[in-house]
Amino acid sequence: MSHRPTTLNELRASGWQSKSVKHELRDNYLKALKGGETLFPGIVGYEDTVVPEVSIAVLAGHDMLFLGEKGQAKSRLMRSLVRFLDEYVPYLDLPDCPVHEDPFAPLTRAAKEHLRNTPDEQVRIAWWHRDERYAERLAPGTKFADVIGEIDPAKLAAGTSMSAEDALHFGLIPRMHRGIFAMNEIPELDELIQVGLFNILEERDVQIRGYPIQFDLDVLILFSANPSTFNRSGKVIPQLKDRIGSLIQTHYPRERALGIEIMEQEAGLDTGGAFPVFVPYFMKEIIEQISVSARKSKYVDHASGVSARFSIANYRTMIASARHRGVRLGEEPAVPRISDLGHLPTSSLGKLELDLMGSHQMGERQVLEAVIADAIRTVFEEYVDKHGLDEISDVFSKGVKIEVGDMLPSAEYAKRLKRVPKAWEKAFEVNSGASDAVRASCAEFVLAGLYASDRISRATRHGRMTYET
Repeated sequence: MSHRPTTLNELRASGWQSKSVKHELRDNYLKALKGGETLFPGIVGYEDTVVPEVSIAVLAGHDMLFLGEKGQAKSRLMRSLVRFLDEYVPYLDLPDCPVHEDPFAPLTRAAKEHLRNTPDEQVRIAWWHRDERYAERLAPGTKFADVIGEIDPAKLAAGTSMSAEDALHFGLIPRMHRGIFAMNEIPELDELIQVGLFNILEERDVQIRGYPIQFDLDVLILFSANPSTFNRSGKVIPQLKDRIGSLIQTHYPRERALGIEIMEQEAGLDTGGAFPVFVPYFMKEIIEQISVSARKSKYVDHASGVSARFSIANYRTMIASARHRGVRLGEEPAVPRISDLGHLPTSSLGKLELDLMGSHQMGERQVLEAVIADAIRTVFEEYVDKHGLDEISDVFSKGVKIEVGDMLPSAEYAKRLKRVPKAWEKAFEVNSGASDAVRASCAEFVLAGLYASDRISRATRHGRMTYET
């Protein structure tokens, strides 16, 4: 619409038609589907699993619950639905009205009286952008007044009757009339609020302090939850579960390559510029494999999960460590090494929830070290020719010691590895190149892999690591 009407009579003349939120979503979703658009830009790995389920739910006109562990893009999926709303919708421009009223179907007494007593050409129309038609709330700490509403004491003091609609202060859900509201971590919500949500889902009415407001709220309600708490008896009232139209089960990336794609996309790092960084693919694989290994670890609480943010934060830390070295030593481009992973505790600690039964006396730092070692070993075994390993191990059995570290110049690695001439050429045939920094990264990978495979030993002192038999 090139010119948006500003009065009710102009709106009628424009031919604009009123639609419910779910009808609006369905129509725009079908247009995008028919046009072959990417339905959820930035969502990776859900093309054959989650996205089809969301599509069916939208077309069915359902309220939705996104069920999955932390870091599975539940919030992003919910927020992405906003793009299927109309860009703008008209509403009655009434300063004291608590909701964005549909000009053709008002809900509140004030809006109905205004339309009844005001000529169409004097009824002002404003326009609501779709980005403003979404609100979300995190359940812990949420009160009934926040999302449903409360009696406004200021209005009572001014003389408004407690039984009048004008005495009510609406919460987020009524204020999102004609929009989308999302409640994160629904099992943590107080039962009283769950009952209020049940009333809205069932009857689309609002009850505040026993005063029922009988009007048809037009709102799409979305929920998110972790399976371990959602399925726990008593956390979510059965009536509320029964009224949620569709349950969408999310998951972590099924393939490591997809996890790497997500990691790089969300990290949003510029590895070029004045201080460039080149990241060998095997280092990206190790960072993502750390998350994969943590999710499988007996020491980590599987019910809590390991968020994709774990990989993203670790990836940023690794690149920052490499760039720091590159600037200090004048190496361009800087190339991440295994020794850069020594800084991962800064971005990892606090993000893993330990299984108290499995970890016993192990602390989070020890669990992290075990997970990193497992990730290195997993990737190393995929890359390295087992036959070449024996030859390298034999060299170490003759008393060879090699010291490496995150601040050791790359050129030093060539000197240290003269006694192990096949260390990268034979046992590791990937990312080969003339760059000292790349070869240093490859060499550290081989050494760390040998250590993780229990073929050589390692001692750490002041950030330097010494590998020997």
